[in-house]
Amino acid sequence: MDVELLSRIQFALTVGFHFLYPPMSIGLGLILVVFEGMYVKTKSKKFEQLTRFWLKLFAITFGVGVATGVVMEFEFGTNWAGYSRYVGDVFGSPLAAEAVFAFFLESTFLAILLFGWNKVSTKTHFVSTILVAFGAHLSALWILIANSWMQTPTGFHIVGSGSTARAEIIDFWAMVFNPSTIERYTHTVVAAWLTGAALVISVSAYFLLKKKYEEHSLASLKIGVAILVVASVLQLVTGHSNAVMVTDNQPTKLAAFEGHYKTGPADMYLIGWVDVDNEKVYGIKLPGMLSFLARFDCTAPLKGLEEFSPEDRPNIQVVFQSYHIMVALGILFLAVSALSLFLWWKKKLPNYKLYLWGMSILFIFPHIANQFGWIAAEVGRQPWIVYNILRTKDALSASVSAGEVLFSIILFTLIYIFTLLIFIYTFIRTMKKGMDIPELPINKVEVI
Repeated sequence: MDVELLSRIQFALTVGFHFLYPPMSIGLGLILVVFEGMYVKTKSKKFEQLTRFWLKLFAITFGVGVATGVVMEFEFGTNWAGYSRYVGDVFGSPLAAEAVFAFFLESTFLAILLFGWNKVSTKTHFVSTILVAFGAHLSALWILIANSWMQTPTGFHIVGSGSTARAEIIDFWAMVFNPSTIERYTHTVVAAWLTGAALVISVSAYFLLKKKYEEHSLASLKIGVAILVVASVLQLVTGHSNAVMVTDNQPTKLAAFEGHYKTGPADMYLIGWVDVDNEKVYGIKLPGMLSFLARFDCTAPLKGLEEFSPEDRPNIQVVFQSYHIMVALGILFLAVSALSLFLWWKKKLPNYKLYLWGMSILFIFPHIANQFGWIAAEVGRQPWIVYNILRTKDALSASVSAGEVLFSIILFTLIYIFTLLIFIYTFIRTMKKGMDIPELPINKVEVI
């Protein structure tokens, strides 16, 4: 058994489980601001009840997200000691900033949100909601700064040599605003908005199917749809800017996205399979489209994988398939947005059971897109843990055996599955308790 592969699988499982929760927290934070803002503006009891209801679900998500994220920091010391020694002075800075400037802000004002309804003024409570949402977005920024530095490292130099060599920051702001920070942050945050919107839409559709809290559910469904539409369109913009950034800074990853082996005009595949041995891709493609998206010229040459030695290439099949699954789901969200807008325009959003059934499971798909997008980005960086600076194999802990890593994988997987089941049970139980409001007759459903 290979220690490097096992350690990568262990960290991937840890991050994958954790990454289920922060996008929901960020997206729900934004939606809580909208709900409570509507309450402050209109004084409508409906929006107060919606805010209280979703705040309980936000708190559950936030709590589990914190618990599942702690383990990753320990793994840097147990499994990736070489990484921590070599670049810990750089990588640790944004992580420390995240704790000081974001996590404490978010958790402090979350207490006011949860326990301050009858103890602070309405405006103070609303400001606290804004600060919690801001803290969630700020937390994501510092985490993405750390991860983006691994993708496009700048603002540092190497001191020492051999076993004593390590990276030190020489320009903090160059490290913070490295070439991929803005593009990756905006793309990730918009994905989180989409994740939160899809969750609200699914819960609202469920209640409408059950004919419960119909006035409230229709209002939250429409707000969810509005955010979904905006986020789906923004994902096109941020996705394109992200692809241009990858073209300029990580040509190997871009070539792996589309299985582009020969330097020259690059095609974009709608669906396909990479024959790695023969360096070919079989599938349906749009000729020259990748070149157009990257350079606005279908004939623009892009570097092919042939220019990089095999040991410097990522796993092409994994990157190709992950990337295309993410893109396909992005198209799905655009289609759902268009359908929802059409039904809203026709004032028929709550009238079609088939539509509501489909929307009730919509929440699953942003999570799939998030996971595969992360896989494409991270596996696409391989074999480098810090791009062109430190190889993954050189970042391992020397004293950890394959058996120890395998045992921890099994143990962590069981714990995380149990945690996920507890989260699902608690979330559904809280959701089904409803909003503690009287049932509304169908003829009193309010159109907003």
